[in-house]
Amino acid sequence: MRRLRACLGAAAAVTLAAAGTTALVASSASGATTALDNRWYAAAPYLMPLDNDPPDPAAIMDATGLKAFQLAFVLAPDGGGCTPTWGGTAPVASDTAVQSVISTIRAKGGDVSVSIGGYGGTKLGQACADPASTAAAYQQVITKYGLHAIDFDLEEPEYENSAAIRNEIGAAKILQQNNPGLYVSVTTAGTADGTGWFGKQMLLEAKAQGFTPNNFSIMPFDGGFNGAASQTGALTNFNTILQSTFGWDQATAYAHEGFSGMNGRSDTGEYFTQADFQTVLDYATSHHMDRFTFWSLNRDRQCTPADNGGRTSGTCSSVAQNAWDFAKYSVKFAGVTPPTTTPTPTPTPTPTPASCKPAWSSTAVYTAGNEVSYDKHNWKARWWTQNETPGASQWGPWQDEGAC
Repeated sequence: MRRLRACLGAAAAVTLAAAGTTALVASSASGATTALDNRWYAAAPYLMPLDNDPPDPAAIMDATGLKAFQLAFVLAPDGGGCTPTWGGTAPVASDTAVQSVISTIRAKGGDVSVSIGGYGGTKLGQACADPASTAAAYQQVITKYGLHAIDFDLEEPEYENSAAIRNEIGAAKILQQNNPGLYVSVTTAGTADGTGWFGKQMLLEAKAQGFTPNNFSIMPFDGGFNGAASQTGALTNFNTILQSTFGWDQATAYAHEGFSGMNGRSDTGEYFTQADFQTVLDYATSHHMDRFTFWSLNRDRQCTPADNGGRTSGTCSSVAQNAWDFAKYSVKFAGVTPPTTTPTPTPTPTPTPASCKPAWSSTAVYTAGNEVSYDKHNWKARWWTQNETPGASQWGPWQDEGAC
């Protein structure tokens, strides 16, 4: 799937806001006003605002009634350091591009959460020295954008690093204390058993630090899953893990549990259709789960014949769909009925294929920004790479620039 220079003051102990409450208003250059109900932050699908052919959030809001977006990902700088960036390359401190996206969403009555971590790049928990400095970096993001919600996407390879996870969980606890009402989700890998060994270690770290977010969410895909039944089975097993780890009863565990799916074709070739999403949504609502989200809105549209070569794409789902079909399940989870009429779509002109870049070589060394062609597509290197085939993984070093 699925990224403040001023020191933080002393943490004031606060009670964790229960799911469904409204966060306090924060000031922001992006025009934050009143926070949404937490159910919207719990339903916010992921959107990459700077990569993977970002869709227009205003158009999605008009077509579906969606009001919240999970922006991804805040990372440490690719060149090193403990300051927040978008994708490792765009410093948050000087950002105007993402801020413009946020302003557009808020002008239409919506809001955003920001997700930190993800699969690729270096995470701030790995780069910063301790929980306090990690929290200070994230506070810079919260303050700049006037955030009411934040998501910690803790997965491999970061969650295999116990020091990094200690920093991330410690930072999440500090942010929760210093920003009363902040909605905090923690997302990690899913397995048929719920989550794996590293996911369980992360939960134990949270217990040791006395940290309870609004929810712990699992991603039941890319692990041998086959449709909704396998996903609801994983959610049931994860509920048992939450009970045994924190001493919760079943209902309390479900109230702190979340689902983060992948729409369409996953990285490993699993398929999750609209019917699968409906089944998991029914499970989540009937068990009073706290969160239902998916990766990603960039993929919530049907592939063109040129794009859909039987492989996973970062810009389309590889299943038959209308645009924003999967976003409508998030709207349902938030408790709002999606619009029943779909605006007449503007015909998309057939693009003229770009000329192909020099052919990719398995022996050549590529650095960020280098462009190659492979499998009739152009690709751009996100970071240093050698002998990593373009398109082998959506989260690999190569960004698909389209057919050529």
